[in-house]
Amino acid sequence: MSAPTILVDADACPVKEEIYRVAERYEAQVRVVSNSAFRVPVSEWVKRVVVSDGFDAADDWIAENADERSVVITADILLAERCLKAGARVLKHDGREFDAASIGSAVATRAIMEDLRAGMDGMGCGPPPFSKADRSNFLQALDRVLVRMR
Repeated sequence: MSAPTILVDADACPVKEEIYRVAERYEAQVRVVSNSAFRVPVSEWVKRVVVSDGFDAADDWIAENADERSVVITADILLAERCLKAGARVLKHDGREFDAASIGSAVATRAIMEDLRAGMDGMGCGPPPFSKADRSNFLQALDRVLVRMR
């Protein structure tokens, strides 16, 4: 069986360094996908994928390359939905996993929140700050997913 591939929606990903460390331990391939160049470690496991700056170009590349041997790292709910349909496992940066049971309510909540923000003229509070607990939860979740994929 081939090694899993971790597809990273890199533009706002706060756990890239953690992904690199875990991927090396599991000999998983990593594709860091973004609209602009990011520094990635020199490694046979990690490759940078720079896509055009077109709307959703990074999301489109990730969704087109996601399959049952992929773990997608993203906070983008609509991208998560597309990747789940392709058979991929999907983790948020805080370690929460999107799955078939949770994605419908996540998409619905996203739509409601978008409507609420539109009615507030952009005066929203945004997500809570990323914490050490979020980082720890992510590491545990990624490890758990990769163990199950072996």
